[in-house]
Amino acid sequence: MNPGASNFVQGVDTAFIVILGLSFVLLIGITFFMVYFVIKYSKKNHPVPEDVKDSHKLEILWTVIPTILVLIMFYYGWIGYQPMREVPNGAIEIKATGRMWSWDFEYPNGKRSNILVVPKDKPVKLNLYSPDVLHSLYIPAFRIKEDVVPGRPNYMWFIAQELGEFDVFCAEYCGVQHSYMLSKVRVIDENEFLAWFNKKEDESQQFASIGEQILAQNGCVACHSRDGSKLVGPSFKGLYGTQKNVEVNGDMKKVMADDEYIKRAIYDPNAEIVEGFNKGLMVSYKDKITEDEIKEVVNYLKTLK
Repeated sequence: MNPGASNFVQGVDTAFIVILGLSFVLLIGITFFMVYFVIKYSKKNHPVPEDVKDSHKLEILWTVIPTILVLIMFYYGWIGYQPMREVPNGAIEIKATGRMWSWDFEYPNGKRSNILVVPKDKPVKLNLYSPDVLHSLYIPAFRIKEDVVPGRPNYMWFIAQELGEFDVFCAEYCGVQHSYMLSKVRVIDENEFLAWFNKKEDESQQFASIGEQILAQNGCVACHSRDGSKLVGPSFKGLYGTQKNVEVNGDMKKVMADDEYIKRAIYDPNAEIVEGFNKGLMVSYKDKITEDEIKEVVNYLKTLK
């Protein structure tokens, strides 16, 4: 018997089948008795109304049977859920960050990836983190889903049992591009994983500059385009050195998009809201982006004329 893509598939599927089966039995039973009583107590078959006497046996029956059914469903649900909170010793710990609107996975050696690469048949623990709003990491093939709540530690773990790629979704509505918050789990052999894990890559070569790399790693490009198109926030293209109409404490004023403006926008993004955009969609990156990194960001923005 195929155990499934992860170690939780069998337990979750069993609980689902049991609950679905009992629900089907109840649907048939309730429908049958409903039709039976409609016919039996219709005016044609029961022209003279009569009081129905109390039946202690019937009351006990319809109390005990549903209780037993609920306990059965609880039992299978519990034995499917409990192992999900018991992480085995030696699990590979990976920090999974969900932000508007992308996933980022950071490994113990500092390696980062926008897809989750894991070895087959090895326990993996994901420490869940969100810097902005509520997300939910959902891997349907593995039958696992956990909320990613800002300021609240949470985790999930699994053992991938099949090679291949599996979809990752955000299962909690988190804004206008929620449906685009997609990623993959890539399951590979242990030797291949170790080679990938230990391979040193110069990530800066993937970007035009260090500033672009910083923006990409912090998820900024999910909300700010680089081609002039309008997303959740103002486009980076042509931003630096231009006048912007911004709202400050309910009043509109013009500001120059210079070095200090860029710094304020990163450290206190809701103090000055560019006209045409909404407040509260961006959180402060003061603890995530240093002043030296902001200088690199500014240098990059200057190139986007």
